[in-house]
Amino acid sequence: MNAVRQVHWLARGSLAFMFAYHGLVPKLIALSPGERVLLQAHGLERFEWLSQAAGVAELVLAAMLLFVPRLSWPLPLTALILLGLLMDVAVMQPSMLIDAFNPVTLNVAGLALCAIAWLTRTSGQFTLGS
Repeated sequence: MNAVRQVHWLARGSLAFMFAYHGLVPKLIALSPGERVLLQAHGLERFEWLSQAAGVAELVLAAMLLFVPRLSWPLPLTALILLGLLMDVAVMQPSMLIDAFNPVTLNVAGLALCAIAWLTRTSGQFTLGS
């Protein structure tokens, strides 16, 4: 595997891990306090299932990033989601932006991974291990 493909898979795999982890652990395994705060900020504290649905959607996105490499569109979609989530937190719960390991650092790193994966894609794309 050449260096460009390795970089592409490192970026794409890291994005997949990020979305899988954040879909599974703080949303499906146990609803995190931060998720509860965001639900409350939106006036949806009685709708915890929305966080669970978002967790499932994040797992689907992670699977698409990892297992459907011929599709390029999940990369800009991922970038839009990261930007949208960051803006949502900034508007609805700005105090979260100063926490350790906050949405700014996570989402900006995720956006950088999207850019790296986008820039290292090929016109025909490739499969894991090729």
